[in-house]
Amino acid sequence: MPELPEVEIVRQSLEKKIKNKKIKKVIIRNRNLRFKIPLNFANFLKDLKIIRVKRFSKYLILHLSNKTYCLLHLGMSGTIHLIYNAKKNYITNTSFYNSPFYPKKHNHVEIIFDNLKIVYNDPRRFGFFELIKSEALLKKRFNHLGPEPFDTKFNKEYVYSFFKKKGKNIKNFLLDQNFVSGIGNIYASEILFLSKINPNKKASLISQKDCKKIVINTKKVLIEAIKKGGSTIRDFKNVSGAKGNFQNSFKVYQRDGLHCKITKCKGIIEKKNTSNRSTFFCNICQK
Repeated sequence: MPELPEVEIVRQSLEKKIKNKKIKKVIIRNRNLRFKIPLNFANFLKDLKIIRVKRFSKYLILHLSNKTYCLLHLGMSGTIHLIYNAKKNYITNTSFYNSPFYPKKHNHVEIIFDNLKIVYNDPRRFGFFELIKSEALLKKRFNHLGPEPFDTKFNKEYVYSFFKKKGKNIKNFLLDQNFVSGIGNIYASEILFLSKINPNKKASLISQKDCKKIVINTKKVLIEAIKKGGSTIRDFKNVSGAKGNFQNSFKVYQRDGLHCKITKCKGIIEKKNTSNRSTFFCNICQK
């Protein structure tokens, strides 16, 4: 599943290509995604202009010219393809976990503009589109989610207060979207490594000093990942055709059995399952 940095790269890619463009036509090939696409979806979007492309957590938000919004979540396997000049078959993939080649199956939605179209592909169909009719409803839509890592509300005091009397381990909290929005398995492992905190440590035992480390390193890891174009686990490319390369900076993720990258540390990266998720950590740095 794409995490915050990968969704942000998709957002930046779409913003460059479809901002201020008018939707000419929408083709729905399969309404049966995680939530069924509304019957009026195509007619609603037709002739509207994309004012901007925003993001909250792992959600893409298309701001429309009639002051409404189209929400898009990529789910587990959703990808977006930009097609320019179909006769030349020039294809660029903007999404995570996919090849740059235009897929032949599972193309569920096409949004067509003057000189290009975006195609939503999703083999597992866990992604979804949602129309939201006002700014108030948009805010309400995200009420159940915690603050974004870059929000000023995500600070040492918030984290320490949230962790009080909580028995769940710290790794699970970083993955809990009610606590903080947008962090997934890859970046949770990297954040805890930089913070020198064992992923299995109970949240209630985390000190204020460690809470500060978590806040600082969360921002640090995510900013670096965005700058490096996200993490390419398979063949993620942005609209420029460039691969994400944050995976080359992994300190622990998928490095089980290898030596710790910290100078003078003799630790070995271990892999354990935490709540059915692979967890990576240094057996010395993160005792």
